[in-house]
Amino acid sequence: MANKQNTKAPENIEAVSKTEAFIEKYKKHILYCVCAIVVIAAAAIAYVQFVRNPRNQKASEALAQCEALFLKDAYDKALEGDGQGCIGFLKVADEFSSTKAGNLAKLYAGLCYAQLEKYEDAAKMLESFKLKDDAMISPAALGALGNVYANLGQNDKAIKTLLKAAKTADNGSLSPTYLIQAGELYEAEGKPEEALKLYNEVKTKYVNSMAVQQQEIERYIERVSK
Repeated sequence: MANKQNTKAPENIEAVSKTEAFIEKYKKHILYCVCAIVVIAAAAIAYVQFVRNPRNQKASEALAQCEALFLKDAYDKALEGDGQGCIGFLKVADEFSSTKAGNLAKLYAGLCYAQLEKYEDAAKMLESFKLKDDAMISPAALGALGNVYANLGQNDKAIKTLLKAAKTADNGSLSPTYLIQAGELYEAEGKPEEALKLYNEVKTKYVNSMAVQQQEIERYIERVSK
């Protein structure tokens, strides 16, 4: 029997290459874009629950112990516990599922899995995070989920999720990032026209964003306009 040969069409190979480039570019973005937002939110949640709802103090304290390990990049221990006081985000999410801290633990757990490159587990945890009506945490969680989908090679789901993140945020801090990411994935899928629409949206709707102010968006527009 003749050996099977790689029969991928050149355009498919190019699409795979572009997707891999996207993944490499945003590998750390999954964490860094969300981390500061989540940490601030966790502190606020802990304070509010301690002052207004003391019965949830235990959940907030458990979350804080896991968060300390998370900030040290000890993702395994933050996730599963360290046997020295930190029970792990997974247990916090399970034992305190009805609290805000428990919900936030799901987001943290998803980020830990993503950093450990366990993307299927990351997707499950991020999908279980209950979105709220806010302009920062929920969009950041959706953005992280979109990046995870991209790492799983699920570009259509990644694009859809990133667009939802941009719409949910609707601000110059997060929306341009997610629109640009979705545009790059459209490029990887061989859809430059769709990418151009998103890049133009960044240019016209978020004129004060860093991407526009530093003229970064012009490079994207020029690339797909050739």
